[in-house]
Formats: sequence, C-alpha cells, structure tokens
Amino acid sequence: MLEVPTQADNPSPALGRHGTIAGLRRAFLATRPPFFFASVMPVAIGTAWASSAFHRFDGLWFGLAAAATVLAHAAANVYNDVGDDLIGADEGNTDRIYPYTGGSRFIQSGLLSRAQMTRLALGLAAAALLNGGMLAVLRGPGVILLGLSGLGLGLLYSMPGAQLSARGIGETAVAVGFGALPVLGAVWLQTGSIDAGAVLICIPVGAWAAAILVINEVPDIEADRRAHKRTLVVRWGVAGARWLYSGLTVVALAASLAALSCRALPWWYAFVALALAILGYRAMAGISTEARSRLKRSIELTLAIHAIGCVALILAMLA
Repeated sequence: MLEVPTQADNPSPALGRHGTIAGLRRAFLATRPPFFFASVMPVAIGTAWASSAFHRFDGLWFGLAAAATVLAHAAANVYNDVGDDLIGADEGNTDRIYPYTGGSRFIQSGLLSRAQMTRLALGLAAAALLNGGMLAVLRGPGVILLGLSGLGLGLLYSMPGAQLSARGIGETAVAVGFGALPVLGAVWLQTGSIDAGAVLICIPVGAWAAAILVINEVPDIEADRRAHKRTLVVRWGVAGARWLYSGLTVVALAASLAALSCRALPWWYAFVALALAILGYRAMAGISTEARSRLKRSIELTLAIHAIGCVALILAMLA
C-alpha cells in the first residue's frame, strides 16, 4: 500500500480565512483550475483544424466555446467531489496522491460544506449553459445539443443513481467528453461540418485524457472499492490498469499515424507521436500501489504527455 498522506496532501488551512475575497478564492480553487488545460486544449485543437483545413476562424465563437467548456469542466470537478463524498469514497481515502487524486479535499477539510459545493456546481453548470445559449443565438440550436451532451456526461459521471464512474464506463465518458465532443464540436462550430481528419485527430486527445483518469484511479483503488465505486481499475486491478493504459497509448499512436497517412498532419509529427508513445510506456511502468513517489512521477508524466501532445497537434496543424 501507499504511504499515509501528510498535511501536505491536503489543501492549505489558510484557505479557511474569512472575507469575500477569501471566499471567492476558495470557490475558485475548489474547481481544481490546474486541470482546465484538459478542457481548453481540445477546443483549441478543433479550432486549429478548422483554421488549417477549412480556413475558417471566428474568435468570438472560439472564446465562448472555450469558456463554456471550462465552466462545464469546473462544474463536473466540483460535483465529482460531492458525489464521492456522498458515497464515502474521498472520506476514507488514505492512499490518495494530492492534488492529483482523491478530490479537492475541500469537503473533508471543512473548507466548504457538501451543500456549498453542490450550489457551486449548479452555479457553474448554469453559467456554462448561459454561454452555450449565447453560442446558440450566434451559431444555431445545434450548439445546445453539443453543450448538453458534454455537461451531462460530466455531471452523470458522479451523480448518484447514474454514476458512470461506478459502472465501468467513466473512462469512456472522459475520452468522449474531453476528446471527441470538444474537438469535433469546435470544428463544427467554425465550419458547420466534420470531416475524417477531425475524427482521427480527436482520438489521441481522448485517449490521453482517459489515460490520465486511469492512472489517477490507481492510488484510489481501495477507497473506491470500499465505496462500491467500480471503476475499470477497481474491476481489473493494477495489472489491468497497466494493460488499459498501454492500450490507450497504442490507440493514440495508431490514430496519429492514420492521420499522417491521410495527410491530416505533417510528416514530422510521426517523431512526436513515437516519442509520446515511448513516454507513455515509461509512465505505464510506474503504475503500482507499492511505490508512492514512482506512481506520482508517472501521473505527472501522463499529464505532460497530454499537454505536449495537444500543443504539438496545434503546432502541426497551424504549421
């Protein structure tokens, strides 16, 4: 088992200060903003494809789409904390690797109550819908379907009763919600259509996002099992997590090479794709519940793969 977390594995008690500014800062940090990169980049990738392949770009549409996606992501993050607290997954999680796994810990640390987190999640969801409504006025009602699909996946991931994360399909929901939907939605928003190149490009983005979730589920495996949150890692164990992570790495590489063969990406991206796959297998080797520091490095490497891969895709398309 992993070592018992220390005080450093929790949010700072200083966040509990009184005052309006302190309260706003607390609410902002409860959304886990460092992870918003995972929602902004897919929108940027889809927009870059539309600009490169179709020579279409509208800055206002991009800005509204990015804002709506981040707000939906924030709502899902906060509601995930509420859902995990309801089933006791976070309360008894002593193996977490903060801030990557085990939630924001704001409820468990007493910084915000479950009711406050619920209201925050609903407020963020409403703001995301408002942004989507503005896009619908500018671009047409099809935007509403795309927005509701993304927001719905994020909330159903944790919502008691549905709780996709406990049914072994949470990983697929993340691949779709942080890969296919934002990339293809951004392409459609700019061009009104979706082509094969966009489909191929969205696959590695979704695979990298799903890999983040898979490796983040490893330190939480015992807490999730006790709470009956049957993620794929709970169902298949640590060895299964390695195989799943490897499979996602192969899928990302295969889709990238297919995009190269269709000339959706320049030839030099082949070296980037191969390098990312090598890094993926290096991260996969660190998937274990025996060495906390090694697993933490693998989690950070997985986040880096997603970030580098997304930026490289944008540069490849715009180049």
